[in-house]
Amino acid sequence: MNCRLYKEILSRQDPEQAVNLSRFFKTGKGQYGEGDKFLGIKVPVTREVVKQCWQETSFEDLETCVASEYHEMRLAALLTLVQIFKHAKKDITLQQQCVDFYLTHTQYINNWDLVDLTCYELLGTWLLDKDRTLLYDLARDGKTIWEQRIGIVSTMQFLRHGELHDTYAIADIFLAKPLPLHDLLQKAVGWLLREAGKRDEQRLKGWLSTRYKTMPRTMLRYAIEKLSEEERKNYLNG
Repeated sequence: MNCRLYKEILSRQDPEQAVNLSRFFKTGKGQYGEGDKFLGIKVPVTREVVKQCWQETSFEDLETCVASEYHEMRLAALLTLVQIFKHAKKDITLQQQCVDFYLTHTQYINNWDLVDLTCYELLGTWLLDKDRTLLYDLARDGKTIWEQRIGIVSTMQFLRHGELHDTYAIADIFLAKPLPLHDLLQKAVGWLLREAGKRDEQRLKGWLSTRYKTMPRTMLRYAIEKLSEEERKNYLNG
């Protein structure tokens, strides 16, 4: 393996920390991260390695890293992809290549941090001036909870540009899903609703007014987190 990114990530492994991360990311039997393996590398360290290596990392290298059994290696590949995308600037062909790579490797984007640290930086940015049906399809029909989570979390980039519609529209897709809705999807939708509310609290309240009674409890708690204590109690008490 001649890939510098791969070698650098391996060189930073910490077996003691790996035990802690395995526990944190729920890798036990029946848990959402069942079977995942960790090297014991914290995100700031992974980011530092990516910063050093992204310019000399090819798509062939990314193929190897993103398919790794190690969580941090997959994260490094995805963060590198984001860097390549960002620095492509007006090279639409290279940006499209990054997006295509991301979407054809979602089977390796299999935990919440891998989703949350990459999808809105890449897909969200790419879709700012494009049709966004892709995200609706992922939210509605994603094969895994991770693909579905990509559908909602990618809208963070739209929120940062003052565009709230897609977050609410995709949240409605999740509300229409059969219960019980996975806890990690409830948290993601609630989180994005909360972020939308920071930008326009009245719009959030208007949206909640016809939905809060049927919202899954965790989703509701996350969505109303920044409202006043009295308002939160009113929503939670129905």
